[in-house]
Amino acid sequence: MNELNGYHFEDLEVGMSASFAKTITEADIVLFAGASGDNNAVHINEEFAKGTVFEGRIAHGMLTASVISAAIAGRLPGPGTIYLGQNLRFKAPVRPGDTVNAVVTVKELIPEKRRVTLHTICKVGPLVVIDGEASVMPTSRAAQKANV
Repeated sequence: MNELNGYHFEDLEVGMSASFAKTITEADIVLFAGASGDNNAVHINEEFAKGTVFEGRIAHGMLTASVISAAIAGRLPGPGTIYLGQNLRFKAPVRPGDTVNAVVTVKELIPEKRRVTLHTICKVGPLVVIDGEASVMPTSRAAQKANV
């Protein structure tokens, strides 16, 4: 792995995995609401949220999913990777103060396009809160040589 470029496509193997963990704070939720415009009361109003099926405030699903992006950009394949797509299945809520652990695992390598399919999962403790699959384009030594 190169600190600036992460793993090149040529260095990846099916089964490789990496993780990134983040505790979702009150500030994260408020800032995400402001940045995204998603001011759903279930995220920002405890009194309202207590009357929902969740019985209290929950973090935005996309805020939680962003921990996957951090795992991809910072760990595997790492810096220089371009995110092409993501499928998500939200399984359980995340609450302020929960620590989300995202794990990304190389599922498939597509050499002709230098693309990678990753299995993506987020857990809070042993509980799966998000399950999905990402498509990414990591850096490539072959592509860099072709551009020289």
